[in-house]
This record gives sequence, C-alpha cells and structure tokens, in this order.
Amino acid sequence: MISTKLTELLGIDHPVVCAPMGSVSGGRLAAAVTRAGGLGLVGVSYGDAAFIDEHVARAAEAGGVWGVGCVMFTFDTRPGLWDKVLGYAPPVIALSFGDADQVRKYVVSAADAGSHVVVQVHDPEQARVAVQAGASVLVAQGAEAGGHHASLATLPLVPAVLDATRGAVPVVAAGGVADGRGLAAALALGADGVMMGTRFAATEESLATTGFKSHLVSAHTADTVDTRAFDVVRGIPWDESYRARSIGNDFTRTWTGRDAELAARRAEVEPRWTAAVARDDTSQRAMFAGEVLDLIQDIQPAAQVVRDIVAGAQDVLAGLARRTGAPAA
Repeated sequence: MISTKLTELLGIDHPVVCAPMGSVSGGRLAAAVTRAGGLGLVGVSYGDAAFIDEHVARAAEAGGVWGVGCVMFTFDTRPGLWDKVLGYAPPVIALSFGDADQVRKYVVSAADAGSHVVVQVHDPEQARVAVQAGASVLVAQGAEAGGHHASLATLPLVPAVLDATRGAVPVVAAGGVADGRGLAAALALGADGVMMGTRFAATEESLATTGFKSHLVSAHTADTVDTRAFDVVRGIPWDESYRARSIGNDFTRTWTGRDAELAARRAEVEPRWTAAVARDDTSQRAMFAGEVLDLIQDIQPAAQVVRDIVAGAQDVLAGLARRTGAPAA
C-alpha cells in the first residue's frame, strides 16, 4: 500500500482518483473505484438534474469516500443544481474550470457543507487562488489529458504547483497517466497521487458507449486532436484558453479550426450531429481521450485498474531503489 498526504487526508487506501468525466463517470464507476480503495468521482459536468439524481444517488448509496465533479462556470447558469449536489452530502467535491471569483464561491460553499474540496488547476497562479480560497486538495492537470485542458504539460506543471503552494495541501497529478509507471513518476515529482480519466473510461463500469470503448482500445495517441468543434456545436461557452483532446474523426476533420463558421451554421449542423451522437456514430460523436491511448489495450473492471496501477507503481519504486541503492518506499 502507498501512503501519501492524499490517502491520509481522505482516509482512502490508494492514491488513485477516477476523473469526473461527464457522461462517462457515473455512479457505478465511482462506486467501483471507491470500493477498490481509490476515490471515485461522479462527473456531473454540465449540471443535468436527472443525471445527478440517478448517478450521484447511486454513489451515495454505495457509501465510502466518494465525490462529485462539477464544472464551475456551468453551474452559475443552472439555478438549484448546486444545492441538489450538496443535498447528497458528498464527502468530496471536485471543482474545475472556473474563474477566481467562482473558485472562491464554490470552494467556500462546498467546505461549509462539510465536503473535502478538490480544485483542478492548470498553472501556478490558479493553484495559489485555490489554496487561498480554502481548497483541501489540488489537481494539477497537464495538457496530455483527455477532454478540456490548458497548455502546460504535466511534467513541469506538477513541481511548479508544488513550489507555488509550498506543500499547503496535497497535489494530485493528472494528464498522461494510465499505469503504475505514471503513478511512480508523479510520486517522484512530489505529487500525492494521480487522477486518471481515459484509463477509467476504458473500464467495464464506465458509461462510455460501445463505439467509444472500441476506439479507446484500437486508437493511438497520434489519432487524438485538440479541438473546440464539439463545444461550438453544443453551444457551450468555453473560455478560448481551453481546448478539448478527442480521438479524431470525420467531424473533427471537417470542423476543427472553423469555429466561426460552425457557430454561424450551428442551427443547421447541431440537429444532425445530435442525432448521430444518439446512435453512437463514432465518425461524428465526441470521444474525449488523452495522450495515454497507446498504453490502453483492453477493457478491464475498474477495481483491476486500481490494483494494477498500485502494484505497478510499487514495482517501479522497488526497482528504482535497487538501481540507486536507496531503501524502497
């Protein structure tokens, strides 16, 4: 077992967190990761009431240390849904993608409700703001991540966040991690754990569709593309500093880099695109995935993923100790 400031703070066995991927990280996946000793997070992202009532309720019923992931800027436009999340009394609330004022507002509200508050950051200044607001844990997300991300890579970002916050709270590395080698590397950087999205999307319990899961196994890292096209067609007002990494398909090849034209033609394109998503047309739908695709070869139970990453990290750390003559952790 690997003990860190994260496991001690949250009372979990393993420093492994399932990213709260919207429409992928449901109650079943979150519960499976939590039962395996990690931290399972339900991704409510854009604040859908029915999804919250089904999947947050399922995670709450399973018990243990679980949480909910919320995209802050979207909750500002959906009155009542934040209170709905808090009503399930999640032990952990994970916040992402908000400006400084939103970070302060939601951190204080979640902490007042009794939750540990995790805040995802993409640069040292965001980390300082989150700590000053009262965050319990930071997630330093690098540009290797699937879905929305900024520009800094994980390797330089994690130590920069640690330096900026001077050990005030545990720091979790995200982006580019899919196995025990990634966890060991994150620990070597000084992080207290890892958050994984793409690897957990490729599990039996994830809500990813059959077509999406097939691509997670068959696609390669070189097949991914950074795009704003899926945000534009859905009419979601993402800050232009963020892009979303997805497995490339006909839709991204047609529309990436043509944001203004797609926005102007959204009334024409969006209905056809929505219908394609409903039938799991992988030539059109979003398939958010990170730069770890070359490391994913199969669909596994989530608990097996947790066990494998911890065992793999322990093997790497022991091997490093032998090579360097240092005592094993």
